[in-house]
Amino acid sequence: MKILLPVDGSECSLRAVDHLITHVSWFRDVPEIHLLHVHAPIPIGRVQAHIGKETLHAYYLEEGQEHLTAAQQKLDAAGRFHTTHMHVGQPAEVIAKVASELGCDLITMGSHGWSGVVGLVMGSVASRVLHLAPCPVLLVK
Repeated sequence: MKILLPVDGSECSLRAVDHLITHVSWFRDVPEIHLLHVHAPIPIGRVQAHIGKETLHAYYLEEGQEHLTAAQQKLDAAGRFHTTHMHVGQPAEVIAKVASELGCDLITMGSHGWSGVVGLVMGSVASRVLHLAPCPVLLVK
């Protein structure tokens, strides 16, 4: 069983981590956990005129690690081995692509729970993942 666990550092995504840790007994075998952070891309055009690719790459790594640290600590404290992935792109599309590439059986992720007009205006990464994912998606509020 391969589980993709996308996190963005929010309380909502950390609740998904806690949920997975708490309910790992649902699975017959110990799941292979893939922790993922997707950084939205910075418009390259004008930025690269002032900074180099290496600086931009270092920025993505530093920011990504900040968003992953709390989830990594929770998984480590629970004794749950995991593999960490960091990508840059549109979050929902990257989550679906990584799940497909890794052959994941499940995506477990937080949902901010927006509804009504806010949900329509802001959109939802979770909602988009539901439409794009190649496997079942478990949303945790």
